[in-house]
Amino acid sequence: MNAPGTAGPAGAARTARTARKALVIGGGIAGPVTALALRRAGIEAEVFEAYETSAEGIGGVFMIAPNGLGALAVVGLEAEVARIGQPVGPMVIEDGKGGTLAEFAGLPDLPRGRLMRRAEMYEVLQRRLRETGVQVRYGKRLVGAEETADGITAHFADGTSATGDLLIGTDGTGSTVRTLIDPAAPAARYTGLLGVGGYSPYRLPGRAGRGETVHFANGARAFFGYWGLADGSGTAWFSNIPQPERLSHEQARAVSPEDWLRRCRELHADDLPAREVLRVADAGTVETFPRLEIMPSVPHWYRGRMVLVGDSVHAPSNSSGQGVSLAVESAVELARCLRDLPDHTEAFAAYAALRRPRVEKIAADAERTNNQKASGPVGRMVFRLVAPIMMRTFMSPEKMLRPVHGYRIDWERRVVPVAPAASVVRPRRAGRAA
Repeated sequence: MNAPGTAGPAGAARTARTARKALVIGGGIAGPVTALALRRAGIEAEVFEAYETSAEGIGGVFMIAPNGLGALAVVGLEAEVARIGQPVGPMVIEDGKGGTLAEFAGLPDLPRGRLMRRAEMYEVLQRRLRETGVQVRYGKRLVGAEETADGITAHFADGTSATGDLLIGTDGTGSTVRTLIDPAAPAARYTGLLGVGGYSPYRLPGRAGRGETVHFANGARAFFGYWGLADGSGTAWFSNIPQPERLSHEQARAVSPEDWLRRCRELHADDLPAREVLRVADAGTVETFPRLEIMPSVPHWYRGRMVLVGDSVHAPSNSSGQGVSLAVESAVELARCLRDLPDHTEAFAAYAALRRPRVEKIAADAERTNNQKASGPVGRMVFRLVAPIMMRTFMSPEKMLRPVHGYRIDWERRVVPVAPAASVVRPRRAGRAA
């Protein structure tokens, strides 16, 4: 495997022919990984972040699944990511009454996924960007782009601009780049669920208390997830609360952490062990995530010199456990396509053809899970009744996990062109965003 910064298996001749500069819009997780993958493909990248400062210490907890770890290994981050967070052991599905419906031990030939705070992953990425010389520009909120035969210029709200050969949107579910590619593109859809999470000193018994299992319980009125901290000091938890009316971040913050914790305690008053975990939970650690969203199928992933990566084009709901993993997969696949196909239109078409079927199937499966979470008491009762049958038949770990967790990107394999899709929007001047 070539070291980061090299052009891949086809050699230096192809590097000289395809080298160019990409403007990466969005400095969260997908943007830095995209920049690092492009660098390995021999393409210069610069990252532009809308916020005025970096995001150290900000964000909740997410999981990087085995397939996401495989994608991160391609850009040389395997060892660093393995040192943060904690490994994910068996996943246990519970009935909310203390009973177990099923246990998925994972696939023995795959690495264990890792649970971590977003801030931990962000720190790793920022350090690697500095080490590799990739520039991150803050306070650069994209408002428009102008495309010419030779390149594309991004315009920012502060009156500045930047020019490159490509513009890559890694700017999340509220993507400006998506609207520049297609003003009629669908917006992210609210799932009907609000996330609340935090920490509790409650210690789970046995191996659960040592962080060896992650539990998901379908409670009487809300969905509850929890796991023991690796050091045995307590329990991390979250609740997906049915919330028909979508709240803004400001509205969610207007409710105190104590009140959110009180609401969770009321919703899980009849659920075990949620009731006990929440009884002693620390309100000072409570965080609220009102924007649990899913991206509908986006017709146009690219136009001209612009293309989308990550949540801007394929955000599955949090129920999938795949948001970050799919984003880093797409970052690596886009870099591979640009490495091997000198014409960016051919590269974008190949990228979309490689990624769309996979990400849309995972998103559809997660949406079905969301519907079950928000289905109300009767729906949750029906699920508890039929779940044991499902687990004995078509929901085996091999059938459920292998297609998702076992997916690997072969960086050394050459990408071949695909026939252009009839639905591709043809290049034109990209006006200012509203």
